Amino acid sequence: MKMRDLEAATGVNRETIRVYFRHGLLPEPNRPKPNVADYDDGHVRAIIAVRDLQKNNGLTLKQIGNVLSGETDDRQVEATAFANLEALVATRVGLDDRQVMLSSLLKVWPKAADDAEEFEKMGLISIIRGRKGPALSVTDSRIVTIWQEMRAAGYTEENGFPPSILAFYKEPAETIAAQESGRFMEAMGDKWSAEDAAVLFQHGIRLMIDFFGLLRIKALMRNIHFDSPASAQAKPRSAKVKGPPRKAGKPA
Repeated sequence: MKMRDLEAATGVNRETIRVYFRHGLLPEPNRPKPNVADYDDGHVRAIIAVRDLQKNNGLTLKQIGNVLSGETDDRQVEATAFANLEALVATRVGLDDRQVMLSSLLKVWPKAADDAEEFEKMGLISIIRGRKGPALSVTDSRIVTIWQEMRAAGYTEENGFPPSILAFYKEPAETIAAQESGRFMEAMGDKWSAEDAAVLFQHGIRLMIDFFGLLRIKALMRNIHFDSPASAQAKPRSAKVKGPPRKAGKPA
């Protein structure tokens, strides 16, 4: 497709698209002749991903480029952003651009490598072992860093939360994904082009992650109670919560 087709497919004007190219966020197009560029569905998905990362996750183009290159800063990237980053990575040219070096994570998270090894044994992630050292995909690196953030919050072995506690997530995640993908493909049928289906999927995955997360929060709140058994037995059923003490001089 030509630039005008790319603009129509993404809703992004050509000047903005050229800025994305200058930041190295898009793969170079095929150039059959000088001054002639042919774009494809990969460019459509990448442009939509960059736009969503800016609009919905508040990332700058520089921050997007840094994350894709394995660099870290003090800003935490939401899990929903990594779905878009993975889409970007899939369209990038060059093996190194598709990986986050474990050594870069170790600069911030001392236990990242150990946890990555443990997660790989559980089948949650895959470590890429190359000549430059072990690396992770963008999505897998986020899985590891989320657990590092959990550690910092107190989810440690000493408190009863070893990394192996996460193993139970794999089966339900696979089951849900299989059902979601099956229903998505069934709904698409032959009514949608591959390009339109990819765009719809790109928008939907972010919203459905949020949707499922909210359902989990509701379920957790129904199942987790913080009253200790002792306090529950001591507290009468008719007990009322006392209000703030009355100030002196005020009538009762």
